[in-house]
Amino acid sequence: MGVAAKIAPSMLSSDFANLASEAKRMLSLGADWLHMDIMDGHFVPNLTIGAPVIESLRKHTTAYLDCHLMVTNPLDYVDPMGKAGASGFTFHVEVSKENWQELVQKIKAKGMRPGVAVKPGTPIEEVYPLVEGENPVEMVLVMTVEPGFGGQKFMPETMEKVQVLRKKYPSLDIEVDGGLGPSTIDVAASAGANCIVAGSSVFGASEPGQVISLLRKSVQGAQQNN
Repeated sequence: MGVAAKIAPSMLSSDFANLASEAKRMLSLGADWLHMDIMDGHFVPNLTIGAPVIESLRKHTTAYLDCHLMVTNPLDYVDPMGKAGASGFTFHVEVSKENWQELVQKIKAKGMRPGVAVKPGTPIEEVYPLVEGENPVEMVLVMTVEPGFGGQKFMPETMEKVQVLRKKYPSLDIEVDGGLGPSTIDVAASAGANCIVAGSSVFGASEPGQVISLLRKSVQGAQQNN
């Protein structure tokens, strides 16, 4: 499998008062990406950060900012997120069935990498046209919890989606987000996930660097065994 392991600590679990230093600490401990959760209080009940925070953080890091937009109108966010310095722009298939082609085009035009996310209850078939289109997304994010809050319990039944995607698209970046940590990484890695978002399991650990390393080793080990 030619897809690299990418470990993306979820900054939602970091100390927001010290976001720049938290980002620097995660990268120094081996993180590949920084996962940023953008919630609008509408698509999900929670309200988190927006473009101003991404713009502020961008001044302090050159890291890949992996932005997951849990928002009802992703098109409204493309310009501000592009200007702010987002690296990846992952929108939800549930809100973009009508205009995903325009959305992907605009995301790419702003220099960001497009991805599509799918909630636990949404059939995985809904993302196929976006992966196979003329202007495809470059990553699929399979939510392994209901989006909107950190610290939730991993839903093992979502792994079937990851397995189906990996079989169908061997070279696709497949991301998992929600409840990932030392006790759940092996099942996600063996299903075929290569981009791992981890929040409380990293930030709540006494040795976050060891957790990041363990997550990476699990993905790489699963890839060698497949």
